[in-house]
Amino acid sequence: MKELVVISGKGGTGKTSLVASFAALAANKVLADCDVDAADLHLVLEPNVKTRETFSGGQEARIVPEECTACSRCADLCRFDAIRFDGPPDDDVETTYRVDPLACEGCGVCARFCPADAIVLDPAVTGEWFISDTRHGPMVHARLRPAGENSGKLVTLVRTKAREIAERDGLDLILVDGAPGIGCPVVSSLTGADLVLIVTEPTLSGLHDLERVHALVRHFGVPALVCINKSDINDELAQRITSQAAELGAPVAGTIPYDEAFTKAQLEGLSIVEYDQSPTASRVRSLWERLAHALTHDGGKKR
Repeated sequence: MKELVVISGKGGTGKTSLVASFAALAANKVLADCDVDAADLHLVLEPNVKTRETFSGGQEARIVPEECTACSRCADLCRFDAIRFDGPPDDDVETTYRVDPLACEGCGVCARFCPADAIVLDPAVTGEWFISDTRHGPMVHARLRPAGENSGKLVTLVRTKAREIAERDGLDLILVDGAPGIGCPVVSSLTGADLVLIVTEPTLSGLHDLERVHALVRHFGVPALVCINKSDINDELAQRITSQAAELGAPVAGTIPYDEAFTKAQLEGLSIVEYDQSPTASRVRSLWERLAHALTHDGGKKR
């Protein structure tokens, strides 16, 4: 079993558009959308959800009014100003304390030092994860709620479920749509992967992003290849990225020109390789062939 992770230095480089095309071209695979903060692979693949579960990314304090003595110990200790003196009365006091769930960080200090043991820590539901069927096979995906925490933990869950499906069904490939940037969800997407495709674009920020993303990939010892998307918008920078990628040991595996057909295909709910037989679609197919060859002959050779 091989695992290919597609990442980028920032959003909007076309990473998900390429993953959708790879999903159409690859055989015997399971898909994993690990961009849990802004998942959008489902917009192209139109999944039919089979399993839906909540995700708890931490804990949240809750004051039991019947037990609260309004001693203010919790309010004095809370560094996040999450304790409010406006809770419902009980048999002992007319006003108790309550926890503002939007401000609570779930640190547990209030519960630890409450003399009346009136504070409990509940699981904080911060998102959902799904197992779905698509026209290109099974997909595991998730959605973190706004301001939800522990995106890395949710990504790990998505990858674990995808691996379970691959092992159960005898699938050869886990195709991962990773998150942009170098934060926790990207780290959780990379660990243990066989090959990474870094999608960039010929801009100064794209050149910089390539360097910092590759530094992260190199840290985990995962082989990497590069795709320059919208490669014809700046030939000079495209050449600089090609040279820089070679120096980094992550050669350019393909270049994709700017093409409005990507947008038109998405409006139809299709990847570009399903939408037409244009030269751009042929470029994407060639890129996939290069990746498939690398997975077969080079993938798994950690650096």
